[in-house]
Amino acid sequence: MDDAVPRSDQKLDILFVTSDLFPPFRPAAKAVFAEGLAARGHRIDWLLQAAEPTGRSGEQPFKGGIAYVAPTNSGLTRFARLKRHLADALNDFRVFGLLKRHRYSLVQIKDKYFGALVAIAAAKLHRVPVFYWLAYPHGEASLYAANKGIARYRWLYRLRGAVQRFVLYRIIMPACTHVFVQSEQMRRDVAEEGIPLELMTAVPSSLNLRDIDAAAGAGVVDDAPTGPPTVVYLGTLLRERQLDFIVRAHALVVRTLPDAQLVFVGSGWMPDDEQLLRREADRLGIGGNVAITGWLPMREAWQHVLRAALCVSPYLPVPILRSTSPTKLIEYMALGKPVVANDHPEQADVLRASGAGIVCAWNEQEFAAAIVELLMDPQRCKKMGAAGRSYVAEHRTHWAMVELVAGRYRQHLREPPKPPKPKILARV
Repeated sequence: MDDAVPRSDQKLDILFVTSDLFPPFRPAAKAVFAEGLAARGHRIDWLLQAAEPTGRSGEQPFKGGIAYVAPTNSGLTRFARLKRHLADALNDFRVFGLLKRHRYSLVQIKDKYFGALVAIAAAKLHRVPVFYWLAYPHGEASLYAANKGIARYRWLYRLRGAVQRFVLYRIIMPACTHVFVQSEQMRRDVAEEGIPLELMTAVPSSLNLRDIDAAAGAGVVDDAPTGPPTVVYLGTLLRERQLDFIVRAHALVVRTLPDAQLVFVGSGWMPDDEQLLRREADRLGIGGNVAITGWLPMREAWQHVLRAALCVSPYLPVPILRSTSPTKLIEYMALGKPVVANDHPEQADVLRASGAGIVCAWNEQEFAAAIVELLMDPQRCKKMGAAGRSYVAEHRTHWAMVELVAGRYRQHLREPPKPPKPKILARV
């Protein structure tokens, strides 16, 4: 084997061009790259923008590599936004100099469009393999917002969505060695745009079991909840998620189990988000059966999950959310809790494969019936909780995702370059 070809034990040198902000906190950037690949000794240099105007910018040592951080501002005017985007774009052009000075194994781009075009041009110039990571269907989301009247400037969102889709599916992805996507549903959706299935790998949501166990303590699955039967929802309470659906379902649960409690562990972005849930609970006469904790540190939030009899994961069935990979579902399962969830592609696949819960339609009566069924069968809940924990430990840890990504890198970097096609000379 050629010594220049990376082996499984060789360390990679990665240039990561990402829309994530510095310091990165989103799951893929933080868990797979900052904490995963870097911890295994792979060097990662970063091109990204500062999260806060007072944050560090310029060249910053980070996780064994260098982060090249563009400055930002928090202004809301058009001029302020223009300056912010311009600073990010100028930072993206660093890729030419970086690829000229350093011998990177590959360039990984995540959720960028203009920056992706720049990085691809530089990588092709220096003959460096390029990988892309799509975590969210931005073009489809812009078109959805325009078509539903959610966007303030509908024509602008339509234009942006159309441009993003064209650039992504006709230029960026075809130019890449391999593409990572958020879920198997996203993989199927992107394949419908003409990108071959074999070019893509799904990297779904995951977590660090050590963090879960440190917060929960030993014997997660065996901890029996005490007190009134409690149902927990963990996450953001944005009114766009239509979580008043689960309040109405809980009102049906209370008819059978009058002391059943529903706890929303989280908060909205606006006061109206939480008020919508409280008003609906009061209207239905179950205000005393519904509580909202507000934002909590993650460890405290997980304690609420531990005290629950079961957890719910209602996910509004709209096209742009079908390809997502809900993290809350994996958190519930890791904490040993059975789950009632609606028929969202990834949730349904995971719950059916693991046996960790019940899948329902987006229907209040079905949701309520499933919750009551489990609340009245503690032994079944316990078995489902244990099954979910085992599934996460085997399939959905950060380390499993790190190995998946590293394996794809090794696979494609091992492949020898294709020989040039011979020129056919015409006879004169």
